[in-house]
Amino acid sequence: MRKLLSLLAVPLVAAATLVTVGTPAAAHPAKPFPARIALPDGFTPEGLTIGRGTTVFVGSILDGAIWRGDLRTGQGSVLIPGVPGTDKAGLKLDPQGRLWTADFSGGGASVYDADSGARLAHYQFTDEPGSLVNDLVITQRGVYFTDSARQVLYVVPLGPGGRLPAATDVRVLPLTGPAATPDAYHNGIVALPDGDLLVAQMLPGRLVRIDPDTGASRLVDLGGYSVERADGLVLRGHTLYVIRNLTSVIAVVRLNARYTAGVVQREIVGPQLRVPATGDLLGRALYVVNGRFDVESTPETDYDIVRVPA
Repeated sequence: MRKLLSLLAVPLVAAATLVTVGTPAAAHPAKPFPARIALPDGFTPEGLTIGRGTTVFVGSILDGAIWRGDLRTGQGSVLIPGVPGTDKAGLKLDPQGRLWTADFSGGGASVYDADSGARLAHYQFTDEPGSLVNDLVITQRGVYFTDSARQVLYVVPLGPGGRLPAATDVRVLPLTGPAATPDAYHNGIVALPDGDLLVAQMLPGRLVRIDPDTGASRLVDLGGYSVERADGLVLRGHTLYVIRNLTSVIAVVRLNARYTAGVVQREIVGPQLRVPATGDLLGRALYVVNGRFDVESTPETDYDIVRVPA
């Protein structure tokens, strides 16, 4: 400061002014993001994804409503109103600003404009009773969906630049190997850097790698650790967050260089986790949505998003 004042030859009063102007910024640091964000009572959330900036989207497994909020302010509102019979589970935002949803008991998927909420496309995968289209992952090649009641993946191929395909272009990928285990209840899904897909088998508590071209699969070695009730999966680098709903545990798994095995480094627990369903990362924080599947959902039941250190 002294050298700067000497060079500019400013008077003493000006120096005082410069110090005064700089003081408020140092005295008032940026307000921290809220650790808890309330969702509408009775919302019954399941899916969560973080979009551009600090925008977050949450879907309702009750009536398919989509809530959009801001992780910085904690404020939000319903972007897409719910309609009975259109329950939604997983949801993801693609690079084109489109919001994809797994339409759970509806047997298909929907695509929305994330700004306006207008529906852009719908893809029907199956009309088989009992099918549960649960979660999805978006890659450059296509969008892959799990079905918790069937040993298949549903594939929506994407055209150049992410162009949406015709409704007739979707395909069903039968699974083989451990991914074909009956009643495994496939849930969360992420894409690995080598092109394979990683899927959580919620009931046997396992992770399986799946070849997206052939459907062949193999188990990921977790050294005997069970990820029973594994719901959402979040991957960053070689760190995998396994969000285990009814156990209210988030297992932090360090995967090896080939993504074929992993070691559980720690478990995140605490009263803020109330049967978490899934989550997403923003910076050094993991945001998870509490599905509260252990209680009866009523119009007065409270739901929320919580932030935990990643």
